[in-house]
Amino acid sequence: MTQRRLLQLIIAVLALVPIGAGLAGVLTGPAFLATTPPWSDDLDSHVRFLSGVFLVLGLAWWSCIPHIETKTERIRLLGAATFVGGLARLYSLILVGAPTAGHLVGLGLELVAVPLILLWHSRLSTEPRREA
Repeated sequence: MTQRRLLQLIIAVLALVPIGAGLAGVLTGPAFLATTPPWSDDLDSHVRFLSGVFLVLGLAWWSCIPHIETKTERIRLLGAATFVGGLARLYSLILVGAPTAGHLVGLGLELVAVPLILLWHSRLSTEPRREA
């Protein structure tokens, strides 16, 4: 399998995480997080909104799969968004303690796997690098 195909496959599989979590959060609200009602209307609204964003983030990663070597700017933007989300999750871990295992896996993907994907993609990219 070529490096290009392997990267496409890894992105396809990893994007299932935000797509699945996003769909679950949109459809079930805070119940997706193993919380029990009652919860505030604001919490329900916020969870469903962020779940929609998470869903679109995963779909946007999928949109990079065809012609992946030409999607440098999009992949960098998605990587930055995902990484910053991971930093926010890390802040929560420091501030309030460790979340459930699923969220810790997400943290690892956001802060370790995504930067590695960005580095890997930069080696495959056919777009010329811009001078700073």
